[in-house]
Amino acid sequence: MGNKKNIIKKIRTALISVSDKSNLNNLLKALKKNKIKLISSGGTYKAIKKLKFSCIEVSDFSESPEVLDGRVKTLHPKIHAGILNKRNNKSHLKEMKNNNFENIDLVIVNFYPFEKTINSTQNHKKNYRKY
Repeated sequence: MGNKKNIIKKIRTALISVSDKSNLNNLLKALKKNKIKLISSGGTYKAIKKLKFSCIEVSDFSESPEVLDGRVKTLHPKIHAGILNKRNNKSHLKEMKNNNFENIDLVIVNFYPFEKTINSTQNHKKNYRKY
């Protein structure tokens, strides 16, 4: 394996957005036990706060409001740079520091059941514009 050492980095910050919140309390307990900072938005943020866990709302973290009825909230350089930067790249580290960005070490998501949602409503077409 050469001279490179395997170094395990501690997870410090997580971005969480889940549709199925049935095991959220157990997940939050594990994250809190490990002192992981939480970032979230929308229904997940509200559920986390309702369960009395600490969490930063995405719009506060990114310093950018949610737009388009909440459709655009995590599409922000501060979020994407936090996830995608190479932790061992000097150029990336410098850019992160210069932009006051921080790492997001863990992303927790599950998607809502698309097919079930579409099949359970008659109004799904009215949400789309015709061009």
